[in-house]
Amino acid sequence: MIDKDKYGPWAVIAGGSEGVGAGFAEELAETGLNLVLLARKPGPLEETAAKARAHGVEVRTLAVDLLAADAVERIRETTADLEVGLLIFNAGANTYGHEFVTGDLDACRKVLTLNIDRQLELSQIFGAPMRERGRGGIILLGSLAGFVGAEHMSIYAAAKAFSRVFAEGLWLEMAEQGVDVLELVLGVTRTPAMERAGLDFDLPGLNASDPYAVAREGLEHLADGPIWVAGGNYELAARRAGFPRAEIVRAASAEARAMMGRR
Repeated sequence: MIDKDKYGPWAVIAGGSEGVGAGFAEELAETGLNLVLLARKPGPLEETAAKARAHGVEVRTLAVDLLAADAVERIRETTADLEVGLLIFNAGANTYGHEFVTGDLDACRKVLTLNIDRQLELSQIFGAPMRERGRGGIILLGSLAGFVGAEHMSIYAAAKAFSRVFAEGLWLEMAEQGVDVLELVLGVTRTPAMERAGLDFDLPGLNASDPYAVAREGLEHLADGPIWVAGGNYELAARRAGFPRAEIVRAASAEARAMMGRR
């Protein structure tokens, strides 16, 4: 159970409309934390907000595209009068899949903007007041993709690797200030986004996690930073972080191709 005195009274969830984000919203609402839900699609956003309000908490929503130039300022304005004790950055995604050298460099930069720039900006906006208060928590959603290079998603994988190392440094800086920092590393998760991407969840031997279970696990281990690998994927993450790199990268690529139905 989340400690409302340490992580409340408000939590901000970027990417809080479906999948793991909706799982976080449900868990936190049950605990009694008020929520600010940020997401691009108004429909799913309001559906998740309604479910959270059924637990008797206050919920603010902001339909915002984090790639928009005014996104951060809109978020700042929406939360200016709130005491935010928990930030969950669940908004990262691979918005552009293509071979790098023949790809659209501006599209690649958007992957970095979403997964790195917005993560840094929101971590600073909400992390600085947490530091001053001497309490709070930050959860950054990571991925097994951040442990190994990947074809047609090299920029996304690199962004997730950045996030993991950033989380470790932020964890060190904030620990003495009473603020918990955790990168929650996800493997294959049965989210609507993954379904839209065409992943084959029925592939024999595939370990696919439930998004609500992943959210619950992350909250349970918020104080166990800097990294927590969810869904029983710890050994896989350890292998992908090892050596020799050529063998590991090729093996991970073959697994990814199988999941996407490619050879």
